[in-house]
Amino acid sequence: MTVDATDLALRELIEVGQMIAAGDVTSYQVTQAQLERIERFDGHLHAYVQVLADTALAQAAAADKERAAGVRRGPLHGVPIAVKDLCWIEGVPTAAGMAIHRDFVPSTDSTVVRRLKEAGAVLIGKTQLTEGAYSDYHPSVTPVVNPWNETYWAGISSSGSAVATAAGLCYGAIASDTGGSIRWPSAANGVTGLKPTWGRVSRHGVFELAPSLDHIGPIARSAADVGALLAAIAGSDARDPTAAVAPVPDYLAAASIGIAGMRVGFDPHGNSDGVDLDIQAALAAALQTFRDLGARIVEIEWPDATRIVQDWPTHCAVEAAVAHEAYYPAHKTSYGPILSRVIEAGAAVSGVDYQKILLRRAAYRGRVEALFSTVDAVLAPVHPFAPLTLSSIATLGAQPGLVAALQRYTCPFNMSGHPTLTFPAGRARDGMPVGLQLIAAHFDELALLRAGIAYQSATCWHRQHPTLPEHRSTAGGHR
Repeated sequence: MTVDATDLALRELIEVGQMIAAGDVTSYQVTQAQLERIERFDGHLHAYVQVLADTALAQAAAADKERAAGVRRGPLHGVPIAVKDLCWIEGVPTAAGMAIHRDFVPSTDSTVVRRLKEAGAVLIGKTQLTEGAYSDYHPSVTPVVNPWNETYWAGISSSGSAVATAAGLCYGAIASDTGGSIRWPSAANGVTGLKPTWGRVSRHGVFELAPSLDHIGPIARSAADVGALLAAIAGSDARDPTAAVAPVPDYLAAASIGIAGMRVGFDPHGNSDGVDLDIQAALAAALQTFRDLGARIVEIEWPDATRIVQDWPTHCAVEAAVAHEAYYPAHKTSYGPILSRVIEAGAAVSGVDYQKILLRRAAYRGRVEALFSTVDAVLAPVHPFAPLTLSSIATLGAQPGLVAALQRYTCPFNMSGHPTLTFPAGRARDGMPVGLQLIAAHFDELALLRAGIAYQSATCWHRQHPTLPEHRSTAGGHR
């Protein structure tokens, strides 16, 4: 079977896995094609910190040998996957976007990496991120470029994972989300991202920003693809006592369930007040699609998250100060200015003030979870703005109100720990992708996947791809 290289690169993860399983193409051929595409385009996009060409080809050859022997490891077997450079890979430098960790080489795999290997995935490279997974790149790092338009924001902090996926430089990627870091890049780059329930995925071997807010999850091109990735990495872990022991459902079964009778909640005021018209149009169209698919739209009033949004920066800063206490302030000169300020602000918070935040957080978590006694999922924006240009992002630091607006629909679900699914749902007037999100009850990722797969069966937004400028890579990377 002859397959066009560009067409192959932009297919969905599950489809490519099926092609490999059927013998239409080998894992080695797919991986070689991906490496050639990275070489062509990533010199402009800067999505990768390291490209693991030699080990990826060795893993691909091993996958082909296993398949020839009748071994079947599942939908990821032989498919190239990228990993955010927070996650340890044995013998591979893991910097977390930080100068201080550039020479850190872990002696073991993170749990998510180990599980990807067990699923037969080919680990093609480590993706770039903002410093320590916070809001800005270290001054020594070249920012990741949005493949749809280089003058637009690529999102933070999992920018490399989303850009690599959108540009066809991998079939999916592991990412993390502490305040919006799966959702913003997924929306900005027109891909699908799943932030699981806190504790659904082990954090062992993943650099921390704020551990009680950090969620590890996948980015891919479709809801079915992120379901396949989540199935591989989810579950309890003796090396992470915070990883939930809740059973992991058959997420891929969501493809055949449909959403007839599903209750989709919608807050008409919360999703329109201060929300750009492009986002409102995408919300209205998505609601109609869900109706057409048999869902029941239920009007709700979302619990007020104003104080929770105000609390998130302080809460994150306190945990970041603890996460970095072994390095800061002893190695302060190795830190960028923004992460430095966050750590110092966190160290200055009193115990009484922090306890008040914890109490408000617990109450908010309870109010959100109670809402899911009346609905199965809730539809909301990712942020209230139309797609953001780099020039508008550059003004955020001087406009606290804009920062709060950006976090309005994201950080509350890190504070509450609820799972979210971000998916492409239209185009703005400037032609850039628009993303929306669904939220579900704790550990009900299956509801999100049911809704997302059904929505994407009736729409084509997730099948649209950016046109990339030709640019041969000069970055080299780890080979």
